[in-house]
Amino acid sequence: MVTQLPDGSVEFTFYRPQARQVCLAGDFNAWQTCFLMIRHLDGWWRCRLMLAPATYQFRYCADGIWFNDYAAFGLEHGPYGLNSVVKIDPAPAGERVAA
Repeated sequence: MVTQLPDGSVEFTFYRPQARQVCLAGDFNAWQTCFLMIRHLDGWWRCRLMLAPATYQFRYCADGIWFNDYAAFGLEHGPYGLNSVVKIDPAPAGERVAA
């Protein structure tokens, strides 16, 4: 599941309680599995990112196996099959966080 928060950040959540490691990859990081997600006691893995407004393809990688997010904004064909899609809107001007 993907949620865009009022400050413009984006939270990716993925339920995989038995996983040992979950990474987030997409065209926003050149498909490198470098964004490690954090495991929570309820079985959900979370990762919060600041992404520029755009539409991105992404997938989760849990213990070396790739998964789509069917609760995201849709699916698109990529070079290796279907990818999940997230559309990031600009944050409202009054709610942006200074860097």
